Amino acid sequence: MSRTITRRIGSMFKMAALMLALVLPSLTGAGSLVIVGGTVHPVSSQPFVGSVVVTDGRIAAVGTNVAAPAGAELIDAAGLHVYPGLFDAMSQLGLTEIGAVAATNDQAEMGAYNPHLLAATAIHPASEIIPVARANGITHTLVAPRSSAGGVIAGQAALVNLAGWTVEEMAMDPALAMVITWPRTQTRRFDLATFTVKETPFREAREKAEKAQNELRDWLDAARHYRQAEEGDSSRLETDRKLAALAQVLDGRMRVIILAASKADIEAAVAFAEEEGLDMILAGGRDAWEVKELLAEKDVPVILGLTGSLPHEDDLPYDRPFRNPGELVAAGVKIAFASGAGGGGGPGGPHGSRTLPYEAEAAVSYGLPAAEALRALTLNPAEMFGMEEHLGSIEAGKIANLIITDGDPLQIQTHVIHVIIAGSQVSTDNRHKNLYERYQRRE
Repeated sequence: MSRTITRRIGSMFKMAALMLALVLPSLTGAGSLVIVGGTVHPVSSQPFVGSVVVTDGRIAAVGTNVAAPAGAELIDAAGLHVYPGLFDAMSQLGLTEIGAVAATNDQAEMGAYNPHLLAATAIHPASEIIPVARANGITHTLVAPRSSAGGVIAGQAALVNLAGWTVEEMAMDPALAMVITWPRTQTRRFDLATFTVKETPFREAREKAEKAQNELRDWLDAARHYRQAEEGDSSRLETDRKLAALAQVLDGRMRVIILAASKADIEAAVAFAEEEGLDMILAGGRDAWEVKELLAEKDVPVILGLTGSLPHEDDLPYDRPFRNPGELVAAGVKIAFASGAGGGGGPGGPHGSRTLPYEAEAAVSYGLPAAEALRALTLNPAEMFGMEEHLGSIEAGKIANLIITDGDPLQIQTHVIHVIIAGSQVSTDNRHKNLYERYQRRE
């Protein structure tokens, strides 16, 4: 069998696996479930009091007067609220447990260019952090690898449900987006060896950044030539997993998440993506407010980090990070929130996933419309990743990732009563709750 045929068969198997992952909830859902009498918030339309029917892991019907299938499990939601499950648009959930314990961290690999690496292979389904995030309404996330120091291409991010015994049970798409850290001009860095701040002359730092940016262009050129060779007579082509993986981003065939913070880096990354024909999503976006017109014009969506951050410059007002989301939305930029896109004054990383609803709510007081804050945690990220037919709103045919609450899920006083993932009720027990109850019983 020739290498060409072998590769084509391999591609067919990969496509079949991806399709299976997308329909997996319909194969593993636990029968029928009907949520009755709650205030349903579809996100894509106005709220109403009615019912949601779930069959085989997907939403079968939604409305004010829908029939319940015989033998269906009933959830009385009278006086409660039904929302789509919340989407952490970029996290390291399952990749790291305790930051100070190296053996529990598997979020980055050595080397600057790792387009072939899959975050899905490193996810630990039994992580104690996942149930904590899930109990606060996060039902699915894009688990994204991170670049090591000086790294550029981190690898491929996986879209997963936050329930399942194995990664295969959790994954909806094991390779949904490529993650790139934009090479930036860094004049200051913290040296862990000496616990001091190291200064680098601007010219030297800029030359280093430009060299890395040119290397990234070279990698894409090499991937383009590799793809051309594959499409031609490739019987003598030596397999290169890195170039084969990177070729998937060419001509927008795979979405690319580019992490950039400063105004100059964002502008450079947008220009680079347009030049290379990449379907870009900006992540981080600390200074995105300064280039909001450009982002709106180029139709570049933004995954924002945690809003509860300090301004990065002394002369910026204290509320600059809180105002960023509202100003972007007012300019016509689609936004989402993520625990793994930077920012925040707390523990950060996957531990910030549980407080993500509150990060979005904090921006509401500074100009972000409440409906847009909810949308940024549900339908917007689904649309960014081309998953709007499966996730993000309460509509017939979509995967039944739902939460039932006693109030607005973005408010800190709200309790999540029920969590439903792929049509099955999932326990809200978690380490935080167990420790609280344990010490509450102390005599």
